[in-house]
Amino acid sequence: MKKIIKITAVLLNIVIAAVLGIIIYYNTVLPNNYYITSGSELKLSEIIETIPCTGIPVRNAVAVEAGKNSVRKAELKLLGIIPIKIVNIQEVDEPMLVPCGNPFGIKLLTDGVIAVEVSGFETASGFRSPAAEAGIKTGDIIKTVNGKKVMSNEDIEKIISESEGKSLSFNLIRDDKNLILNVNPELCSADGSYRAGLWVRDSSAGIGTVTFYDPETGVFAGLGHPVCDVDTGNILPLSEGEVVDVSVNGVKRGAAGAPGELMGSFSSLEAIGTLELNCADGLYGVLSSFSSCNEAVPLGMRQEIETGEAYIYTTVSGTQPKMYKIVIEKIDLHNTKGSKNMIIRVTDKELLEKSGGIVQGMSGSPIIQNGKLVGAVTHVFVNNPAKGYAIFADTMYECSETVLKSKAAA
Repeated sequence: MKKIIKITAVLLNIVIAAVLGIIIYYNTVLPNNYYITSGSELKLSEIIETIPCTGIPVRNAVAVEAGKNSVRKAELKLLGIIPIKIVNIQEVDEPMLVPCGNPFGIKLLTDGVIAVEVSGFETASGFRSPAAEAGIKTGDIIKTVNGKKVMSNEDIEKIISESEGKSLSFNLIRDDKNLILNVNPELCSADGSYRAGLWVRDSSAGIGTVTFYDPETGVFAGLGHPVCDVDTGNILPLSEGEVVDVSVNGVKRGAAGAPGELMGSFSSLEAIGTLELNCADGLYGVLSSFSSCNEAVPLGMRQEIETGEAYIYTTVSGTQPKMYKIVIEKIDLHNTKGSKNMIIRVTDKELLEKSGGIVQGMSGSPIIQNGKLVGAVTHVFVNNPAKGYAIFADTMYECSETVLKSKAAA
């Protein structure tokens, strides 16, 4: 009898440990916040039930302003019995968005200037770098000098050259913190001009892919990742920007260790839209004119996405996208921020033949599964161009709503 009791106790402990492990796993991987379309219920899997919480009214001011329903709380339970966690659920009217895949040209001006290099030069007192001596570092965003807003290389060069060596107060941002540093320009022995030993950048241009377009508001989303400075890797602070038409002339095929690239050019200098937001989840703005051969489809929420077949719209020639098959291999529901929510693999023979898979410039290519827009391509695996990362479409939609609210408030 004692032996049976001992075996039973061991088995019971194993079961308890397994259940606790499952609870901890789901508590970790499942996000705390969910969007669902109006009239639907949150369904995650066959073994997890969503139980409404009573007596915990929660309202969300942002949701109310956007014309959406209030946020409600619900408890996730394993087999409808064992509590996992309490989550927030927000209903939204089912957005109908046009999945694009069209290339677009980016012309972006920064809010301030970015220090991309801090170097020295010969002076009467030796090799000096006033900027470095003052503590300026690569990646700093310089907003004002002596209280004057600087928006271009010319602005900051003029202020330094006319300083006559007097101390200049640099107001800058580093790691989201405001700093004030004093720079004392020195005379350059080579040309007799005052310098600080500072190289800055004030703009960027490139090509990306439009993810979706909202025909009711004109708001669009693209890239699925930010536009970053090529030297520092920091997100470029957007002051203003334009969208222009682009034509893809060809594609540099990707290979292991050597990412490919779309080869394109601006087909017109006339702007077809404005850029409003450059953030970790993509590039957003408003289009004044846009045409697409694709019909609007519902937005797919992250909990609706499945591993398995899907397809993307992307453009590897000309101006119009084509549909190509892919497979969604992995979904990370817990990774609610950033642009690496899913791992995808290109399976379409035509696209693999043309480009080797995912190449630079395809970022933003929309992913369609079960008739819904569920994500966008963001990155390629350097050692395997057939595979890459993707972002959830509902994340990008949330960012696009930010643009809409800011335009309404302006």
